[in-house]
Amino acid sequence: MSRTWSGRLLDVAAAVLPGVRRVRGQKESFARAWEDANRAALASDRPLWVALGDSMTQGIGAASVEGGWVPRLNALLGEPFAVVNLSASGARVADVLEHQLPRMRALSASPVLVTVLVGANDMLTRGRRRAVPDRFGRVLEQLPPGRSVVATLPRRNAAARAANALIDAAAGDGRVHVAELRGPALSPIRGSLADDWFHPNDVGYARIAGLFEAPVRAAARLGGPV
Repeated sequence: MSRTWSGRLLDVAAAVLPGVRRVRGQKESFARAWEDANRAALASDRPLWVALGDSMTQGIGAASVEGGWVPRLNALLGEPFAVVNLSASGARVADVLEHQLPRMRALSASPVLVTVLVGANDMLTRGRRRAVPDRFGRVLEQLPPGRSVVATLPRRNAAARAANALIDAAAGDGRVHVAELRGPALSPIRGSLADDWFHPNDVGYARIAGLFEAPVRAAARLGGPV
């Protein structure tokens, strides 16, 4: 598959901008850390949380893997879950549909909680955006009903609005819970971005963890904060 212009642009930026190079350099080490954590989670007897998505669910941009929103939220909740993180840097909605969901179904244990945060990489070009609503709808159809939390897309283009409408409809039917990232949810942006000016930093991930907390509590029936 040929590289996109956005991938080539990031290569150029990484070559000349230390901040972009530093953040991109986290990809392999964070992936290895999650692979190790996933093995430990599957050997655990704690309830299973499966996290699906892209580099934001990997935690890219944080100072460490533990600074991403998934570990932060699990800690905030009192670490009730063993987390299996099937996300991948660069993933798009199609990757969740075609790779991550099948991997989840193949796990030896069924998750009590599934979270989905994906779509940012699909928003980079008009061609990518075109297939987002159909693919997002198919993702929603395959999530465990009542046990899934899906983040809305903060962008305001037609594809994001269509995907968000599908998420809202699934929430209205009780199939998913919603982590609301639209509107002012992620504001203010200043001070919340990593050195590449694209991924969140620790401040941004703490904010995302907070946005997921209430719907995750509802989906997992954990009750309110102590």
